[in-house]
Amino acid sequence: MSSASAPGCGPDSGKTINPGVLTIATDTPAYAPWFVNNDPANGQGFEGAVAEAVWERLGYSKDRTTFVSVAFNDALTAGPKPFDFDINQFTILDSRRPNVDFSAPYYAVTQAVVAMAGNRAAHAQTLAELRGLRLGAMAGSSSLAAIESTLHPATPPAQFASNDDAKLALTEGRIDAMIVDYPTGVQISEKQIPDSVLVGQFPRLAGTDEAFGVLLPKNSPLTPCVSAAVEQLYSDGTLDRLAERWLCSAPGVRVLA
Repeated sequence: MSSASAPGCGPDSGKTINPGVLTIATDTPAYAPWFVNNDPANGQGFEGAVAEAVWERLGYSKDRTTFVSVAFNDALTAGPKPFDFDINQFTILDSRRPNVDFSAPYYAVTQAVVAMAGNRAAHAQTLAELRGLRLGAMAGSSSLAAIESTLHPATPPAQFASNDDAKLALTEGRIDAMIVDYPTGVQISEKQIPDSVLVGQFPRLAGTDEAFGVLLPKNSPLTPCVSAAVEQLYSDGTLDRLAERWLCSAPGVRVLA
């Protein structure tokens, strides 16, 4: 594997949209456990720490990096981008590749179900028990795709512009449960919505494993550099250490068969 810090990847490479500066994007707000204090530049939270580790492997110092805000679905559209890479829980999907590039994966993830404690969804123990309920997820997300492909619900799932909108619908009783990635589900149930519960997580099915990747503009000259950096972080154990430090876990959460 080539070194991501080799000549041709750093500030003098001419591969960034702003010469000598690495422009990194994420959404606003930037929530825990992925970021801390809505400040993606502080190197805290799992994705904040991964972003910092990547820019260091590419040969950039902190004063040679800058962050911009780009909405999740806007980053996935075709065309020019205002960033060199975006880190925002983007699942690597073949359907997205015509518009954007992805790095090597940096985190494997499952989907989880969050419901209010008083809702019948809170007592579900199987996927079948969820199919007749009102479900929701962020539009364009792999969570929404998982509802449709794994649950095959009786009613089309509600789509929301953001997880904040989905959380509001959950608390107001407009949906019975929301589907999010597992670490976000833990954060919501433990710290964000009182009286909410993490009902369970989707099973890992053959051929459907999900993984997050760093997103780059289509055919970006930095794609091989960022992929090599992520691969180094995986092989030397950095990604595992960062996940252990920053990502919440909820022991004993059932897998919904």
